Amino acid sequence: MTGGAQETLKYKRIVLKLSGEALAGPAGYGLDPAVLTSIATQIGEIHEQGVQIAVVIGGGNLFRGVQAAAHQMDETTGDYLGMLATVMNALALQSALERMGRFTRVQSALQIQSLAEPYIRRRAIRHLEKGRIVIFAAGTGNPHFTTDTAAAVRAMEIGADVVLKATQVDGIYTADPKHDRDATKLAEVGYMEILTKRLKVMDATAVSFCMEHEIPIVVFNMSTPGNLRRIVAGEAIGTFVR
Repeated sequence: MTGGAQETLKYKRIVLKLSGEALAGPAGYGLDPAVLTSIATQIGEIHEQGVQIAVVIGGGNLFRGVQAAAHQMDETTGDYLGMLATVMNALALQSALERMGRFTRVQSALQIQSLAEPYIRRRAIRHLEKGRIVIFAAGTGNPHFTTDTAAAVRAMEIGADVVLKATQVDGIYTADPKHDRDATKLAEVGYMEILTKRLKVMDATAVSFCMEHEIPIVVFNMSTPGNLRRIVAGEAIGTFVR
């Protein structure tokens, strides 16, 4: 891509936060090949434009199957099971991207050297600079922290311009639009408003971290094809948090 085209991008280095449920499709659990292909295609579109892309992925779609057993475990062990689920999702997304000819690296906060690189900040940045898509797995590597918080931390560490939080709704609402017909979508909202009104969008720790480090967040619906491309081009899609 030419330098002139790059200047039209609003965001040149992003962290895309995907929930595990986003990979499950209509079933709500497991991995849906069609959804994986759709997500990989959308990521590929902005990769071709020259956007440096890091992905943080959750594990709810796989962990749900062991949650009943996890209730019999201590919380820390359950959290580690969730981290392992994110590694499986990361490898599945990597496979979908590489089938499309994209160069990728999976970096895990847990040491699984036969499957993924260890997370090393400088190496991750170097991969991005070389045009590789980096997928961060296993959250922060610490129990009791969500993958939302991992996305915020990684965004700060790699110097990302924005955290793009992919959801199944088209932004942040004053209430849950699935249960409240009077819920109103917010085009823009402040970090403190999310925290004080307890708007359900991201983990409070993640929002506080982004506020402290002045990292903007865009909450949007990834199920709508083209939304990701429109956001990096500067269109007002979803809800902008700053």
